Amino acid sequence: MLTNVGSNWAATLGAVAVNYILTPFLIRTCGTEGYGIYMLIMSMAGYLSLLILGVPMASVRYFAEHEAEGDRAKLNETIGSCVGLYAMLGAVAVLIGAGLLFVFIRSYPIAPVWQWDSRVAFALQVLYVGIGFVTFLPEGIMHAHQDFVVRNLILLSILLLRLALTLVILRLVDSLALLAAIQVGCLVTDFTVSFLVIKHRYRGLVFSFARFRWATVRRIFSFSLYVLLLNLGSRMFFYTSPIIIGAFMEMSYVSYYSVGNFFLIYLVEFVGGIAMVILPAATRLKTQKRSREVGEIFLKSSKIVFALSLYGGLFLIVLGPRFIAWWVSASFEVPAGRVLQILVASALIYLPARGVAQPILVGLGKVEVPAVTCLAAGALSVLLGVVLVKPFGLPGLALGVGIPLVLMSIVLLVLACRELSVSFLGFLRYAVLRSVLGTVPVLGLLLWLREGWEVRSLQGLMSSFFMTSLFCLAVGAFFVFRNDPYLDVLSQLRGLRLWRRA
Repeated sequence: MLTNVGSNWAATLGAVAVNYILTPFLIRTCGTEGYGIYMLIMSMAGYLSLLILGVPMASVRYFAEHEAEGDRAKLNETIGSCVGLYAMLGAVAVLIGAGLLFVFIRSYPIAPVWQWDSRVAFALQVLYVGIGFVTFLPEGIMHAHQDFVVRNLILLSILLLRLALTLVILRLVDSLALLAAIQVGCLVTDFTVSFLVIKHRYRGLVFSFARFRWATVRRIFSFSLYVLLLNLGSRMFFYTSPIIIGAFMEMSYVSYYSVGNFFLIYLVEFVGGIAMVILPAATRLKTQKRSREVGEIFLKSSKIVFALSLYGGLFLIVLGPRFIAWWVSASFEVPAGRVLQILVASALIYLPARGVAQPILVGLGKVEVPAVTCLAAGALSVLLGVVLVKPFGLPGLALGVGIPLVLMSIVLLVLACRELSVSFLGFLRYAVLRSVLGTVPVLGLLLWLREGWEVRSLQGLMSSFFMTSLFCLAVGAFFVFRNDPYLDVLSQLRGLRLWRRA
């Protein structure tokens, strides 16, 4: 499990590194207005991905279930049914995307210099979403087989390809359409390589429309429609803000918000690396009647994610705005920095719920209440964003996201505790109490670095990061996880030969 989670984290860090390089490059190349337009296009076209109807997460659950049972015929039938579903849903997405393009043209006052380029980019982004549905199939098969390392090696290779193409091509022509075309090309390459790898590694799997069964489709939909609600709620939280800003503020403000939101999205992706492993593991353990082990995974993983979220989140809250000033521009420090601080503060409780509680509930098939809760919270975030953006600007919009995020997270954690017969107070004592107390010295160190050391340069930020990381490791080993029943770091270190020699 640790190897799979580590490979997911490596892929996430690779994505962070690529976007770390591309974001300031694109802002300088296309300008704040051009970059804001592209983020708006991605936000609008991204809603088409909801037409996948939660099938990928549902398919992973059923792929893992059939693999655990050793039922290859049923697995191939589910694969064939998903092939047909993805093809049909992708075609529908492209058709609806054509209508969205008309809405984009009529609803947003795009400057004449960007009009034609933005329309072509929108059309290509719709195509990217439509054909992207089919790429969920090889990813789901690899995840169900717990083959995360191979999948992530492919993802990292595609990321490097996208980085190289973007840096080379956009230096020659600053075009939003070319930027979207690069994404489409990388997506096709990803699917081709993944398909060839699956045919080589998993003998006996059949990708055929002939295996399509409506009975299997109905069984997938009975589960996936609730996953759709989860996905819709998540999209409302993280990808609706550019649409609201475009309606009520200048387009350049989309760039400021997107830079602040960048860190939250990748924090969610980071814990998503744990969630992708936990979901099929919970399904497999349930199928094998090993429910007690699911409770252990919930407690141990929640404490790890809480600790990582608190320490990483504190660093971003205290020193994140200064990193933005160095990374993008000094003009971004205050507007993007405030968005970052509000969103990350709300994510401190959301990340454990998203990374552990939600995938366990989905893996156990208990998705109804979490799905409705997520949808209601997402709708509330849009409503609060519209209400707060005019009087308070970008910080008001960030608060509109953060408040429902915290409320939903508490509900998910309580539901997971109830489903696993774990006392919620006991969960707080084990997973939360020591993690929170351990942040006190870490916060003191960060404030000293910011105010006493006046950190602003890259060298100062990097030194602060490594110093804080070492300090957090020490606090975690000697306090947070000391005598832990599931992960006693000191005891494991004492068992190492190097530690005994020392």
